[in-house]
Amino acid sequence: MQEWWDKLSATNQGFYIAAAFFSVFLIWQLIAALVGLAGGDEADADAAGAHDADAADAADHEMDHDGATDAAESMSAFRLLSVRSLLAFCTLFAWAGALYLQNGKNLTWSILLAILWGAAAMVIVSLIFHAMRKMTETGTIRLTSCMGTSGVVMLDIPANGTGEARVTVGGAVQRLKARGVGGKGIASGTPVIVQRLLGPDILEVKPDESKDSSQ
Repeated sequence: MQEWWDKLSATNQGFYIAAAFFSVFLIWQLIAALVGLAGGDEADADAAGAHDADAADAADHEMDHDGATDAAESMSAFRLLSVRSLLAFCTLFAWAGALYLQNGKNLTWSILLAILWGAAAMVIVSLIFHAMRKMTETGTIRLTSCMGTSGVVMLDIPANGTGEARVTVGGAVQRLKARGVGGKGIASGTPVIVQRLLGPDILEVKPDESKDSSQ
């Protein structure tokens, strides 16, 4: 390994060092996005938890026409995509440059070809994360369709905890995570009304008193 490294030119070594450096950060970003730890997704989740009332009202009434909200989300997505795309460009640029130099290409051709590889990586990563974001947004928009509708608690909702409720989303019956209004516990089998969307897959519900009184 040391002998192979010593045979490389200083420029080629620099490309390999840069490739390893950017690869670490790119892999971390990909893993973070997949497990929901990426900056934008985490910020959205925190905002939903801390300001769930505002988020729910905005989603309920401005789903299709809230230009300011859409603009803010687009800017956030653009910043995240820019960081990840730049990392992808630098990673592929460095690896391509290192390999082309090692295979005998001159520096000029190696850089030109590396730029093409980097640009391709930037476009691909941008498309991947854009598609992931759209999938999340589509799921969130579908959930807003059950706001104000009736459902039934299927798994006990403990005080200040999370259970499950059966609700109708987009015409289909689903079981989703649910919390009680004000952190109140709700027993399984209790009819409820969906009040708010607390996160991408968590609803806030309250007992449906009209059904309780009629039973």
